[in-house]
Amino acid sequence: MVDAFADEVFRGNPAAVVLLDEERSDGWRQSVAAEMNLSETAFVDVRGDDPIPLRWFTPVAEVDLCGHATLAAAHILGGERRFATRSGVLTAKGTARGIELDFPLDSLEPIEPPGFLAGALPGVTIMDAARGRDDFLVRVASADEVRGVRPDFAAFVRGSSRGVIVTAPGDQGADFASRCFYPAYGIDEDPVTGSAHCALGAYWAPVLGKSLLVGKQLSARGGTVEVAVSGARALLTGRAVTVLSGRLGC
Repeated sequence: MVDAFADEVFRGNPAAVVLLDEERSDGWRQSVAAEMNLSETAFVDVRGDDPIPLRWFTPVAEVDLCGHATLAAAHILGGERRFATRSGVLTAKGTARGIELDFPLDSLEPIEPPGFLAGALPGVTIMDAARGRDDFLVRVASADEVRGVRPDFAAFVRGSSRGVIVTAPGDQGADFASRCFYPAYGIDEDPVTGSAHCALGAYWAPVLGKSLLVGKQLSARGGTVEVAVSGARALLTGRAVTVLSGRLGC
């Protein structure tokens, strides 16, 4: 288990990393992810050639893209790595600032806020809204408003998107702040969401007129993601800490 987008234990987003030395069924992988009961469990087929096969499972479903569990896998494997995933080939390499992930930048479409958000985010005044590949993104006025969001998870519409990102201009040295909610995937609030920063980078880079940004996710655990927007790619940088290691008894 690795705490990703953190430089100390019990911060950032915990991910399980399972190194596979034999084939395992999708059902087995899903059962392990449910047993781990973390936002994501990464399954890395260490028998694979370059690029290394990598898949991610929440406690209830497989997902197409996950940043923090990729960071965790790269942290465990070390060196520069290329991963074969449902979102194409993703690369990870060490830098002076941490581990840099090369991910696809999201493509955002401005929208009118869908009706369910009024019930899902009670008391929130939405200033702007967009739809990305996976998530709705809504902008509010301030980082304090992001901190104060108290979602009604029963009001989230299942199947309409992966989840909802709430964001605002940052404070305390950050360019932007965010929180991310994914109840449809068994995760009411994700502590630090790497993949969401592909959308956050796409949104804030033109708004702020800069291509290198620092985002802070304001969950209870909290975490920092550095985002560099480069063409159609988002370069996400963060640190990771190993919490425990062992062997599955199944």
